[in-house]
Amino acid sequence: MAEIQEQDYLPPPFPDHTQLPESDGSFVKNFQEHPQSLLLTDSIGPVLERLHPNGDYAIGQDCGIYWREVDPPEKGAEAPDWFYVPDVPPNLDGQIRRSYVLWREYIAPTIAVEFASGDGSEERDQTPLLATTDRSTRPGKFWVYERIIHIPYYGIFLISQGELEMYELVGASYQRMLPNVRGHYPIEPMGIEIGVWQGSYQNQTQSWLRWWDLEGNLLLTGTERATLAELRAESAELRAKSAELRAESAEQKAARLAEQLRSMGIDPNLL
Repeated sequence: MAEIQEQDYLPPPFPDHTQLPESDGSFVKNFQEHPQSLLLTDSIGPVLERLHPNGDYAIGQDCGIYWREVDPPEKGAEAPDWFYVPDVPPNLDGQIRRSYVLWREYIAPTIAVEFASGDGSEERDQTPLLATTDRSTRPGKFWVYERIIHIPYYGIFLISQGELEMYELVGASYQRMLPNVRGHYPIEPMGIEIGVWQGSYQNQTQSWLRWWDLEGNLLLTGTERATLAELRAESAELRAKSAELRAESAEQKAARLAEQLRSMGIDPNLL
């Protein structure tokens, strides 16, 4: 009788991020999704650098979060339009991340945001995973974020209305958050707020999701920070020139006064 080898009865290991699809092949639903993701990522950079001086954090943009192994693999993943995971390396096993696999890393994202092109019904879908042998069935993403992945903060940005719905995980259930006096939603673990901003970004003027600090100061993008630094430098230069002009004007006034005193036979140096 042939000897039974260990590999003959051990189940195959769960796949990792290099073995799972990085996309479900669906189209981006509108032209705002990509710049909106960039805007959130760019402006929050300094905050994350302060929170993670070792660089251990990951940001996903329309990348799969795998929470179960099924066939096809995409049925076991949800891909938030934007999400942030703390305390994980940006690269994994020396490779760029292709997806985020919960059974490999166990840390849930702190916040996930969906950019809803429609009325948000898909993003609010609470259909549970049915007790069935058909593992190809797919529950609602709201239910998955709430009951399986346990994402503490979940946002639904209704693009056409320019409205944001925020949910916080309280116990085992999402509770709709109320905005503060500024109309923003505090994300306490990150020390920031999220809300809707009206303005222009990448040649599009409309409503955008933006970050603020807890004092209500807008977190700027790299371009905005550079522009602000340039304006401050120009302002300092103008102040210096103004001071020079004032000094020159005072000197001219003193010279005229001295000349008047001399014409009256008074030595201004004696005054």
